[in-house]
Amino acid sequence: MRRVKLPFAGREVEFVDREAALRQFEELAEKGTWWPVVVYGPEGCGKSALLKQGMEVLREKGYSVTYVSPLAKEREERLLYTEDLKDFVKSVLKGFAKRFPDPLGNADVLIDVAVEALYRVVKKGRNKKIAVLADDVFQAIGLDEAELLVKRFLNMIEYPSIKYDKIVIVVASSEGVTRRRVGRHRWAQIRAMWNMPREGFRQLYDQLPGEKPPFDEAWRLTGGNPELLEVLYRAGWDFHKLAVDLATSRNLYNWAAGLRDWERRWLAEALEDPDTLLRPGGVDGLLDRLVELNLVAEVNPHRDPYFWLDQPPAEKDLELGIGRYVAWQTPLHREAVRKALNL
Repeated sequence: MRRVKLPFAGREVEFVDREAALRQFEELAEKGTWWPVVVYGPEGCGKSALLKQGMEVLREKGYSVTYVSPLAKEREERLLYTEDLKDFVKSVLKGFAKRFPDPLGNADVLIDVAVEALYRVVKKGRNKKIAVLADDVFQAIGLDEAELLVKRFLNMIEYPSIKYDKIVIVVASSEGVTRRRVGRHRWAQIRAMWNMPREGFRQLYDQLPGEKPPFDEAWRLTGGNPELLEVLYRAGWDFHKLAVDLATSRNLYNWAAGLRDWERRWLAEALEDPDTLLRPGGVDGLLDRLVELNLVAEVNPHRDPYFWLDQPPAEKDLELGIGRYVAWQTPLHREAVRKALNL
């Protein structure tokens, strides 16, 4: 399988590891999806990279594929597609441009373009296997619209307006709040994704140029999060400054200052074991607020690979902030809260 090239630490590197996830994409290609697959995982855990490599898996299996990422910094990264869709995408974009001055800047329109291009390739008899991969669309369109989008994707599978042979729909997000909203319906197959496993992470670490801390320290600071590894590298490995920056950007200092003493004590306990957030008699709304701030994730206690995209995290690893039911997204997210509590 061809490995896609991805920017990392000022250079281009090949997609590494995630072998279990790639096998899962191959299975999706063989069977198609009966429901949209909605994948949740920590910020920077590699969901975007996996979707781009998954696009290559599906292409090699004969699919026409569109990939949408409304929040991508580079405009050319917001809509990717297999070569066979090039003319269809251009035609669809031209039509939408008459009504919307910037189709690539509007998340809803971007999704419409991606879907319409696939419909046209089927109608023209060019391909009967199609796939949509959507990255961080929930954050772009908002909580209420997220539910409607998942239902729309489900309708594409259950009540198609065109006749295709197979369809694959995968949506990825770090927005933990939408998980509850989407999960209350039988509209999607929800799967969790975590940071990279240790040996796969080592492959990425080995590609970092210049001086770097020992691997064990890099693992302890990042918990296997590939984006955090790159950010730490660019910051000269100053973990303290990054934690303060994260605490400041999410207004954690003011939030923590407004907590009552016993609430602060409970949160301090959660720094050592996040599962205490679920303890009976806990602080009402504390877990919800941490999820809203994208600091912790509610994780499936079942570590059976069936429930996960790629390898699940350890059953419990308190050094990295992983509990059985709740986990800090990365050690940096935990440290930012520690800074806010002035501990």
